Amino acid sequence: MRLGRKKKEIDQFSEKLEQALDALATGAEISVEEEMDDSLWGKISVRFKRLQEIWSEKEEESKKNKQQMKELISDISHQTKTPIANLKVYLELLQAGDLDEKETAEFLNRMEQQTKKLDFLIQSMVKMSRLETGIIEIRKKDVSVYDTLYRAVSAIVPRAGKKQMEIYVDCEEDLTVSHDSKWTEEAVFNLLENAVKYTDAGGKIWISAKKEEFFTRISVKDTGKGIAKERQAEIFQRFYREPEVHDEEGIGVGLYLAREIILMQEGYIEVVSEAGAGAEFRIFLPNG
Repeated sequence: MRLGRKKKEIDQFSEKLEQALDALATGAEISVEEEMDDSLWGKISVRFKRLQEIWSEKEEESKKNKQQMKELISDISHQTKTPIANLKVYLELLQAGDLDEKETAEFLNRMEQQTKKLDFLIQSMVKMSRLETGIIEIRKKDVSVYDTLYRAVSAIVPRAGKKQMEIYVDCEEDLTVSHDSKWTEEAVFNLLENAVKYTDAGGKIWISAKKEEFFTRISVKDTGKGIAKERQAEIFQRFYREPEVHDEEGIGVGLYLAREIILMQEGYIEVVSEAGAGAEFRIFLPNG
């Protein structure tokens, strides 16, 4: 009698195990029998359920990564079409041999500009793909914020100088916070580049850094065109450019990259602006 009951329990266990394996294979939900938590199957079914949840999470992550890659490839295709098409047109005109010396020089200059744009675009794409796929590893260290800002400002000075712009820096030399200096410099430079690009000649830029209770705030403020309230949620999107500035140099990835870099350091960026009243971008890096 006891042997028969044992055989029945084994048969039931085998049946439940087979059902659980079938569920794992097909994606069907595995049911956990709460009342059997103390039994062997009760314990195993809980683990099967957790395994299924892990697989489901991994599958969702894989789908998300594939979708991101698909969108990135689509963006690359879209963004490279114009400069490549322009290069082909200029090359055909030069090969035709119907241009005089002045026209030839002009088209060669245009080809150089399109080549530079294509090179910048590809470099930006590489940075984005490395950030989005997790290839870039953020290495945070307790280092000088002043040094990080100094390098970013030094890199933007030539462009600001061409527009007779003044840059003011307010940061204590001994201010330190845990951050990746190289990539934070990149983020700050992108904000400065954005400020120079959309501020008229003779304008001003202020950059400051201050340690607050929970975060260290880095601020980049300008006297530029400003950003309308209804567009401020869009400006950090990949390849976003405001309608009235499409003639300006750029492809619309600077703010996107800046935000991603800061998010990877568990910080965030906010913007305070109004149309026609300049803009202030604030980076917040956690002190802890």
